[in-house]
Amino acid sequence: MTHAPARHRITTKVWWPWLKRFATAAFFTLVAWLLVTQARAIEWNEVLATLANYPGHTLLVAAALALLSLTLYSSFDLLGRHYTGHTLRARTVMRVTFISYVFNLNMGSLVGGVALRYRLYTRLGLNAGVITRVMTLSMLANWIGYLLLAGVIFGFHAPALPPGWVIGSGGLQVLGFVLLALALLYLLLCAVLRRRSFVLWGHELNLPSLRLAALQLGMGAANWLLMGGIVFVLLQQRIAFPTVVSVLLVAAVASVIAHVPAGLGVLEAVFIALLSHQLPTHELLAALLAYRLIYYLAPLTLAAVLYLVAETRAKKSAPARRQGSAAADKELE
Repeated sequence: MTHAPARHRITTKVWWPWLKRFATAAFFTLVAWLLVTQARAIEWNEVLATLANYPGHTLLVAAALALLSLTLYSSFDLLGRHYTGHTLRARTVMRVTFISYVFNLNMGSLVGGVALRYRLYTRLGLNAGVITRVMTLSMLANWIGYLLLAGVIFGFHAPALPPGWVIGSGGLQVLGFVLLALALLYLLLCAVLRRRSFVLWGHELNLPSLRLAALQLGMGAANWLLMGGIVFVLLQQRIAFPTVVSVLLVAAVASVIAHVPAGLGVLEAVFIALLSHQLPTHELLAALLAYRLIYYLAPLTLAAVLYLVAETRAKKSAPARRQGSAAADKELE
């Protein structure tokens, strides 16, 4: 009876490293495939011709806004650091958030927003309960900020929707007020609710303080505004900024519903459907393709490199961690 667990451990030691190597190779193969397929889907002649006509300062401003947005989102998990009290360094937390956010943009929330966060934070020593609380607070910041901004813009500056759409401009305005009410309700609950503890996925979660909730709303809304600002700049300010942001918000929800990695085709379809009466289709497409290059593909390349470095460091430090654990076990004996 006592030998079975030992045989099981030996078997696990044999196949587990190979399984990890295979999973890592498959992951980076998927990254490479994604980069190649997205690049091949882009009409490079049109993009290059359009970029050649862009003033240099336009591209610089768009890149600067993208950097600001990525930096801001990378600080979302710092809210969770304050909320949970874990002691990882701020730059480490921001690096993990950056990697997961960029993969989330390109591959979907299950890969970036959830799987990578758990993997990276676990290797850094956080337990599942802390990771869940950090991740939940970060995602709430993004979507509560979305509710606030979408509520204000849809309610007070709803874009003119095509006649064939299920929901008209009036319906979108009503939806905006509902979304705004939900965002304000979240603030109200954080301010006055006495029962602040809930169980989610088997983990206990507590409502943040009113101050932290207000930071969530402000940071989330600011990030969506920065993303809209990138598109606005690449359209060379020929469409009103509130209109660009409102269409981007509609496209974001459409992409989530469609479950398409990176929202491929969905973003473009929504912008063309709502704005082609204001700008020629090829100009809209050129601006959106440039947006993908600046905000999706370039950061994805950097995030893949950072993730590879993190994996390499984790493998190098694994023997030291195992030796430390073995030494601790001997001391306990």
